[in-house]
Amino acid sequence: MVIVPMGKPIPRARLVAPRNPAPRRRKTMTRPADPMLAPLAQAARATHKDKRVSAADAVQLIHDGDTVATGGFVGIGFAEGVAVALAQRFAATQQPRDLTLVYAAGQGDGQQRGLNHLGEPGLLRRVIGGHWGLVPRIQKLAVENQIEAWNLPQGVISHLFRDIAAGRPGTITRVGLDTFVDPRHGGGKLNARTTEDLVRLLPIDGQDYLFYQSFPIHVGIIRATTADPDGNLTMEREALTLEALAIAMAARNSGGVVIAQVERIAERGSLNPRQVKVPGVLVDAVVLATDPAHHQQTFAEPYSPAFSGELRVPLDSVPAMALGERKVIARRAAQELRPHQVVNLGIGMPEGVASVAAEERIIDLVTLTAEPGVIGGIPAGGLNFGAAVNPQAVIDQPSQFDFYDGGGLDLAILGLAQADRHGNLNVSQFGPRLAGAGGFINISQNAKAVVFVGTFTAGALQVAAADGQLRIVREGGARKFVHAVEHRTFSGAEALKRGQRVLYVTERCVFQLVAAQAPAQGGELELIELAPGVDLERDVLAHMDFRPRIAADLRCMDPALFREEPLGLRDHLQSRPLAQRFALDAGRRLLHIDFSGLQVRDAATVAAIEHEVRRLLAGLGARVAVVVNYDHFTIAPELAEAYAAMVRGLTHDHYTEVKRYGTGGFLKSRLQNAMK
Repeated sequence: MVIVPMGKPIPRARLVAPRNPAPRRRKTMTRPADPMLAPLAQAARATHKDKRVSAADAVQLIHDGDTVATGGFVGIGFAEGVAVALAQRFAATQQPRDLTLVYAAGQGDGQQRGLNHLGEPGLLRRVIGGHWGLVPRIQKLAVENQIEAWNLPQGVISHLFRDIAAGRPGTITRVGLDTFVDPRHGGGKLNARTTEDLVRLLPIDGQDYLFYQSFPIHVGIIRATTADPDGNLTMEREALTLEALAIAMAARNSGGVVIAQVERIAERGSLNPRQVKVPGVLVDAVVLATDPAHHQQTFAEPYSPAFSGELRVPLDSVPAMALGERKVIARRAAQELRPHQVVNLGIGMPEGVASVAAEERIIDLVTLTAEPGVIGGIPAGGLNFGAAVNPQAVIDQPSQFDFYDGGGLDLAILGLAQADRHGNLNVSQFGPRLAGAGGFINISQNAKAVVFVGTFTAGALQVAAADGQLRIVREGGARKFVHAVEHRTFSGAEALKRGQRVLYVTERCVFQLVAAQAPAQGGELELIELAPGVDLERDVLAHMDFRPRIAADLRCMDPALFREEPLGLRDHLQSRPLAQRFALDAGRRLLHIDFSGLQVRDAATVAAIEHEVRRLLAGLGARVAVVVNYDHFTIAPELAEAYAAMVRGLTHDHYTEVKRYGTGGFLKSRLQNAMK
């Protein structure tokens, strides 16, 4: 057995074979791993029982031209100590050079920490990232054309790690169609220097898909809480598990190496195997963080037991938001919540919805989630974003995106930075500023309904909300509703094809996405609500680059949004009138029926449902497609036949097709027979 003492360099040949420099200089991302690398690395693993090394020694395993994958979400799960050591090595020796960096979620604090340590000319040659807003130093290299740069969806990159591990040629998905990552709109390239196509359009059985090609991972850098000398890793104090396992497997099966940073070392054989998240057979070097600042739970929190699930804290400890434009917007978005929904909240403005949900005591009625793997609880904000207080479960990030991509989200509430006349949205690039898409594309394309939230204008906007009215004190200096978005992160046309319900919520008005009157134009925005105290022409239309459609029944936003006292959402959600469960889009001939949480206990309710549908469709003069949410719907057994007969009658008279979500097995069988 060979033991490498702390502080002494690792002989390079023992853990990884030097690579042929020729393939390293090739432009393509499809270069194969050195066939000699895997057996040598395997032999090293067999002889090095104690894998503990210093951070300085560990980064000696990274060579010129390597492809390096890093795990993390903002500051959660990011190996800060290893990143600092790599930056220090480069500053001292100018090596390694020309690395390709691959990461799924944003990993930084928007200033100096995280991947910002690696934002040095010469250290990086290529970057494939899911989110760029938190890494301004790397962002600067891309904007100045000093590196090749791609922005791909966060969920796609997390799935790519798994597909690389499995030896697949790439990831096939519909995520990204008709956005800036679609090769017809740039393929995710961020500057003129970036010319290689990593994304291809791939028709399958008459449907368009995107193919994101895989590539070998030479070095995987991950983080955990505890390691034993064999490299087995547990994550009991981490807020997230992220894609650590996927990265480790991808590097291992590419013939590369895995570096893991931990905060403590356990005795060999003492770790509970069910708590081991990454087995030691995948790990080559274990780095013990010697500086506590390099292993904080988040970039804002050294350690919170409520984030790790060690304990649950009282929900009344979550402070209420002050009444202002952010709270007004969060409140209006929260009015779209329904009992038993699974909801995603994005970063920034959407974070306020969690605060409103806690204040309104409806956290137990819905399940809030965040894309890195949190299910339940109250998602945290700021530099704690990605963690959650009192989560029900924390799963790996690739698995969370499996759930999202497959349509598991009932509702997504996401940021609104820039929207155009066709309902397209931009949250990813504004002039020279690269924010990146993060998980936005995965989430917005696959949720059953989407609510985009943001102030109506940007800049120095100042409003006053009081006594049930809104007053614009000072208008923002930049328009958000423009003729055409700079960068398409969300496609209105694709949303219409999917039959999504899409709202655009601001502090002074609400729009919905509808089909354009000219079919070739795709979608357009329709103004459906206006805040009390706001003038339509002066405060809304005068600050838009286009004139939206104005709903014939333009409504007033709920005055309660603009008062200090709570809205009473809990009572509202638990006693929702039947009429509010139907939403007819006459232009698209589409009827949304939200039966989530509905309990049908008597024949009168069955009759009321039929009456409401026939009333809505009586004057339409055409059949409609129907989308029904049956999540947590219950019906008394003796009413099942009557309900099925009612469905048959409505189908015969009014429906072209019916799509159902959340239907239980018994009810599904009944309704399928009724439809036949």
